[in-house]
Amino acid sequence: MNAQALGTLLLTGGAIAVVVWLLNKIGRALTAVLEALATVAMVLVAVWLLVKTVYLVGKAAVTHWRTTLGGTVLGAWLWWWGWLPVTGLLAAIVLGLLVWRWRHRLSFETWAGRRLRSWWQRWAVYARRLPGWLRACRLTVLDADRPIVVTADPLGRNKVRRQPKQRADQVPKVLRVRSGASWDEVRVRLVPGQKPEDFDDAARALAVARGVTRCQVRELSPNVVSIDFQRRNLLADTVHCLDLADLADVSGADVDLTKVWSGRTDYGVDWHQSLKGSHTLHAGVTGAGKGAQMWCPLVSIAPAIRDGLVRVSGIDPKGMELAYGRRIFHRYAVTGKDALALLDDLIGVMDRRKAEFAGRLRSVPISREHPLEIVEFDEIGALIRYIGDRKLREAITERVALLTTQGRALGCTVRGYVQEPTKDTVPVRELFPRRISLRVATKSHVGMVLGDQAYERGAWANRIGEGEPGVGYLFGEGIREPLRVRGGWVPDETIKDLEAFVTGTTPPSQPGTVHPFPRHHNDRRNNVPGGAA
Repeated sequence: MNAQALGTLLLTGGAIAVVVWLLNKIGRALTAVLEALATVAMVLVAVWLLVKTVYLVGKAAVTHWRTTLGGTVLGAWLWWWGWLPVTGLLAAIVLGLLVWRWRHRLSFETWAGRRLRSWWQRWAVYARRLPGWLRACRLTVLDADRPIVVTADPLGRNKVRRQPKQRADQVPKVLRVRSGASWDEVRVRLVPGQKPEDFDDAARALAVARGVTRCQVRELSPNVVSIDFQRRNLLADTVHCLDLADLADVSGADVDLTKVWSGRTDYGVDWHQSLKGSHTLHAGVTGAGKGAQMWCPLVSIAPAIRDGLVRVSGIDPKGMELAYGRRIFHRYAVTGKDALALLDDLIGVMDRRKAEFAGRLRSVPISREHPLEIVEFDEIGALIRYIGDRKLREAITERVALLTTQGRALGCTVRGYVQEPTKDTVPVRELFPRRISLRVATKSHVGMVLGDQAYERGAWANRIGEGEPGVGYLFGEGIREPLRVRGGWVPDETIKDLEAFVTGTTPPSQPGTVHPFPRHHNDRRNNVPGGAA
């Protein structure tokens, strides 16, 4: 090999060595830079995860502060005392709660049971399963596909670019769960794009998803609704009326006519209704329990009837239902002509009260001189729709309309009962501010009685069983959502006892008689033949 080739080889080898050395240095520098960047990225990810975790934990701790406080106290106790003492204490607490529930269930339910049940139902049932039920019932909102945007590149050619893929659906947020003896009230906040009516329409589907017999939706605010699930039926058993023996020493003046005990509600509490200044229409098929709705309030106000603060008039086209306790009634009519005379007499009472109190008071005070007049109109459709005399039908309808539109301030209350609640049968149906739907034949009758959307809101009166007489749905006068109630059952012997209680006599009137009307509105009961007035 000559010297020139050797020099070229040496120069080439040197150049290669220099390049390798430089590449090694550059590689080490890049490796260091990448390691530094990876370290920074890991630190940033760790910080982000830490911040996110702290945020979520803090949010959960604030939202569910009771659970957080309980867990914190329990953790601190375990750390301070150890496992054995705390375990024994918890066992003692559980045993104490069980004994408390066994010995005095009412106070336990008031102070502890409902809170423990609410906590358990929220965490074990609704927080875990409600989102799935809402998705299945189509009560979530999907972000719509974002529109396709068409842009142009620098060369003038159109370039199509789609927006990012849509996000997951938005689920209403659970705000609070309250669990009572028979109902769970789940408050949720709606997401934009929803309205409370969407949940009304899905009430039946939600009940099926939850596995319960009934679900009712209540609107609490424009974007908050309460989804109420009925876990137990507290109205399955018969509700008994008040005992007249307990009312013997009660003065009529002590009876609150604006809060008359009438039965029980679906929430396990007493049902009270106002008989002063409120007209009520009851609708239900034969055997639905209209008698319980009729007689139970009269038993509750027996002292007021006895003391002359309330006068009850009865219109009984069948001549059977009210006839069994006819001595309770100040006026009583069976035929259409007698009913018209009875209604005319009441309108005369209203006219006299107008003349006496007009310009002095806005409503007539209830007293012995001006008692509350209650009209029990059984089978109201028989006299304003089915009797053959058209003029008589129109006259009775006109009188009922006058009483329902003017009687509130003048101390006259009409309580009507009908089997078929159509507009043709009861043309004055809308003049009754409070309406109760007992068991009806069809779904459409529910809307006729309680109004549009009542069925969708949970008033399933057509699904009431034949073995549940007196059960119905109440709507109107401050009741924003249909309320399920059951009237107190009044046996036949109690009706006879009620006669004796309010009249002071026991022999019944002769069957088939019609009690005469008093000539003056302040006539006393014992001065009228037959004990009618």
